[in-house]
Amino acid sequence: MKGQWIGKYQGSVDGDLMINVDEVNDHFEAVIYIMPREKGKLPTSVAYLSTTNKLPEQKTTAYIQPVDPRTGFRRKWEEIKGLYNEDVSHSNTAEVSIKLVENKLYINAISDINITISSVLEKPLEKNESRIPGENMSWREFKSYLSDIPESKYLFRGQKNPWKLRTSLHRRGRYRISQFTDKDVKQLHQKLSAITSHYFDLSVPNQNGSFFNLLQHHGYPTPLLDWSYSPYVSAFFAFRDWPIKYMGKGDARIYIFDNETWQKKFSQIQNLDPPCPHLSVSEFIAIDNPRLVPQQAVTTITNIDDIEAYVIEKELETKVKFLQAIDIPASDRTEAMRDLKFMGITAGSMFPSIDGVCEELKEANFDK
Repeated sequence: MKGQWIGKYQGSVDGDLMINVDEVNDHFEAVIYIMPREKGKLPTSVAYLSTTNKLPEQKTTAYIQPVDPRTGFRRKWEEIKGLYNEDVSHSNTAEVSIKLVENKLYINAISDINITISSVLEKPLEKNESRIPGENMSWREFKSYLSDIPESKYLFRGQKNPWKLRTSLHRRGRYRISQFTDKDVKQLHQKLSAITSHYFDLSVPNQNGSFFNLLQHHGYPTPLLDWSYSPYVSAFFAFRDWPIKYMGKGDARIYIFDNETWQKKFSQIQNLDPPCPHLSVSEFIAIDNPRLVPQQAVTTITNIDDIEAYVIEKELETKVKFLQAIDIPASDRTEAMRDLKFMGITAGSMFPSIDGVCEELKEANFDK
């Protein structure tokens, strides 16, 4: 049952569902985003529920809150009902039955005002491999290929292997972003405020985003995914973890994302936990984070576990190719890292700290 489930629902009204389920000790806890098809006429809602155990069949109560369409945040119904027709009402609770059969989640619910919902959601089998086919190029061919790419149109991301795009939060098996913002961030803010030279005011959007990015760059799992405006910086990260003088099999991967067209086609949401699936691009202020500038860093924020499936769905809708991948033999590492060093792209420049300098000199002094 654990994971992210996305699909349609039918009943008193029809619409879309996104369900994020986390395993918590001896039971499951879920956040359900209910998005009616008649947007603007009916409110989007967020429901919360807990199961009593981990059995595949459950009956429980969900507690429901409407979403303010102006802000995307949860509100009391009394605060926003004036935005809708007088005949529109909103449920507070619902009795929910859930049944997991193989890879399908069966859901039936009836609310305190007799609104019914039923849905059968299917989750794709989890695979670490990317579903984006990579175009094979040598390092020299890749450098030549870059000469034809328009400046600033694309974002790049380097990975050691052709793993699928996924945030570190989702890779760690966490799906409720509301829990991340309500619990993890508060704990981290309390602890890190004694260490950082700047006090992050999380009520200020720019500082809030900078704090999330600081966590991301220091290894804490977040719903962010790092990209760069520089294909060469991305190449550094793609080759970095392959052994020095590696001559075996395997490919380093560089993703290329059409950021310019994506932002034109889709609304960019800076709320970390909006009541709808999204993939949004954001640039954060470099507060207490000296890595952002040399890495030419930019970030995507998402509540989607399977980012590639989401992008492919949007490609089919718009007939636009947003995401491609280049696979370069890992055996080209020596040549690539030498070229990148001449460009000033080294561990010392990417990570301006003691760790970065040591990594750079280890590469130089032990590459014998």
